[in-house]
Amino acid sequence: MRQDYRLAALEEATLAPDPFDQFERWFKEACDGGVIEPNAMSLATAAPNGETTIRTVLCKGVDRQGLLFFTNLESTKGRQIAANPNVSAVFPWLKLERQLIVNGRAEKLAAGEVLKYFVTRPFDSRIAAWTSQQSSVVTTRKLLEMKFAEMKRKFADGDVPVPSFWGGFRIIPRTIEFWQGRPNRLHD
Repeated sequence: MRQDYRLAALEEATLAPDPFDQFERWFKEACDGGVIEPNAMSLATAAPNGETTIRTVLCKGVDRQGLLFFTNLESTKGRQIAANPNVSAVFPWLKLERQLIVNGRAEKLAAGEVLKYFVTRPFDSRIAAWTSQQSSVVTTRKLLEMKFAEMKRKFADGDVPVPSFWGGFRIIPRTIEFWQGRPNRLHD
């Protein structure tokens, strides 16, 4: 159950001065290194009472302001972020013996940014946004599939609008930690 990490080191001389540039480097290395879904990040949110929740979401973009992800705004994460925008995310690039940790504040994206991303999604993914009521009990899989089929018929012309309950967030980092596993548990 214990592994000695030996793949790489984090050398100050080779680090990018800008953390977003370093993120881009590491993300490219994760893609090139065969990490499955390198844009998958574990996102932690907290309710106003302090109760925490964590789940995996896909980072769909990075810009100089932060990291983008999209979701059902009525989901547990959407409701928790609305009440408490402080979040943490980790990219667990275990195959490379590294992880990237971002702590910050989630800000809701403008409708134009949401639409720009939504129209790039495959048809079935846009239909799923209308179908899935995240964080609610599904009585049967069959009912979910029937609703999916109904939404496909409704939007058969391919013009699928963004649901009013669907949107995106940008995580504005307070801190970004680049963690590299090293031998003898003397990690960078």
